[in-house]
Amino acid sequence: MHNIVPGHLYLVSTPIGNLEDITFRALRILKEVDLIAAEDTRQTRRLLAHYEIKTPLTSYFEGNQQAKSEKLIARLKAGESIALVSDAGTPTISDPGYPLLQACIAEAVPIMPIPGPSAILAAAAVSGLPLHNFTFEGFLSPKSGKRKRQLTLLADEKRTLIFFESPHRICRFLEDALDVMGERNIVIARELTKRFEEIFRGNISQALEKFRSTEPRGEFTIVIGA
Repeated sequence: MHNIVPGHLYLVSTPIGNLEDITFRALRILKEVDLIAAEDTRQTRRLLAHYEIKTPLTSYFEGNQQAKSEKLIARLKAGESIALVSDAGTPTISDPGYPLLQACIAEAVPIMPIPGPSAILAAAAVSGLPLHNFTFEGFLSPKSGKRKRQLTLLADEKRTLIFFESPHRICRFLEDALDVMGERNIVIARELTKRFEEIFRGNISQALEKFRSTEPRGEFTIVIGA
C-alpha cells in the first residue's frame, strides 16, 4: 500500500451509478487527501456519506473552473494533496476537470490517475459491436446543423463510434444520425449500473421509434457500428 504523496493531484474514478462500483484504492485516496474537488458537491457527498468519508469538499464546475484552478494549483504547490472527482466515472472526460489537468501539467504538478468506472467502457463492453478499435466522440453539438456536419465527418469511419447524449436531445441525435449516416446497428445504454438500467439493441430507426414513444430519461451512452 502506498501513502498519499504531498502536492499530488489524484484523478479518482467514482461510480457511474451503483455505489459499490468503486475500488479500495479510490476509497483510501478519498479518505487520505487534504481536499476533494468535485463537479457537484451534492452528488459527491452522497458517495462520501455512504462510505463515512469526512474529507473536506470544494466545488469545481464549469462556472468556476478558471478561478478555482488557480486556487487549487496554489494549494497543490504548497504541498496539499487533492482528489479530483466528476459527477460519475473518470474525471477529465467530457467534464470540467480538463482545465485543472492542463494547469497542473503546465505548472509541473504531479498527477496520479486512480482508474475505475467509465460509462464509455461499460457501454462498449456490453454492446456486442466490434471493439478491436473504436472512437469516443463525447457530446456532439446541441445544434442540428453543426451536429450533422460532425456526423458527416464520421460517416465513413470504420471504427465503432461511441457518444454521450442527454435525454432531451436523444431523438434529435438519432434523427440526424439516420439522415447523415444511414441505417446502422446501434446499442443505447441508459442509466448504466442504476436501478432502471436499460440496454437497447437494434438499428437507428428502431431506436428512434422506441424513444419517440416513451419519454427518454437518464443518461445515454450510444454505440454505433460502422
